[in-house]
Amino acid sequence: MPTKIIAVANQKGGVGKTTTSVNLSACLAALGWRILLVDLDPQANATSGVGLEKTEGGSCYRALLGEMPMLDKIQRTAFDRLSVIPSEVDMCGAEVELVRLDHHIQRLKMALEPVRHSGRFDLILIDCPPALGVLTLNVFTAADSLLIPLQCEYYALEGISMINRLIGQLRGSGVNPNLSLFGVVMTMFDARTRLAAQVVGEVRQHFGPLVFDTLIPRATRLAEAPSFGKPIIHYDKYSAGASAYEVLAEEVVKRLKSSQ
Repeated sequence: MPTKIIAVANQKGGVGKTTTSVNLSACLAALGWRILLVDLDPQANATSGVGLEKTEGGSCYRALLGEMPMLDKIQRTAFDRLSVIPSEVDMCGAEVELVRLDHHIQRLKMALEPVRHSGRFDLILIDCPPALGVLTLNVFTAADSLLIPLQCEYYALEGISMINRLIGQLRGSGVNPNLSLFGVVMTMFDARTRLAAQVVGEVRQHFGPLVFDTLIPRATRLAEAPSFGKPIIHYDKYSAGASAYEVLAEEVVKRLKSSQ
């Protein structure tokens, strides 16, 4: 059975997308899952967040063009069972280059097929760019499902309707008929504000059981960890952020097992 692919996506920036990609990957790896984190954001924050340098030629850019195997781009991290396909600034060029190629929104799907069937990983998580461009469309075409981080703020639901519409279009057109919404995770939760609780209530009303019970707090230690190249459980294991992502990882595992 091919490895499941989950895309961590939200076209709105600053919602905790990369923070969730990095820390969920690390917590799942700590639970014994063999994880591949694919960084497709040209800013490469997920790459540096797991302690890897942004090196020229290190990304999957050439693999997307069909010039080399995606398997050759996988790098090990310092953390057990966590591997990464890094990103770098040259991924900006992919937005331009890919549209000139045949099957331009299926390039990632084709490149990832050997990785999915290699038996090396239990789960592939993809950190998407914060925009609905060609790279993100490639991710949506390759993924089995989407995990959407939503910031606990007034405009949280803005943009979700666009992603829902896109899921419908990709299903309806036959490009990815099985694409589904895996879940919604509420991030940057501040228990001191009434607004945060109201937003969570509204999102739960809208998405029901798709919203994870775990609320990711707004926390200084979470914000600090990337500058040390470490996921939060390896930077400050006993912090509120580490506890939250550990509980989220357990929820994700439960959901994955129930969907098998």
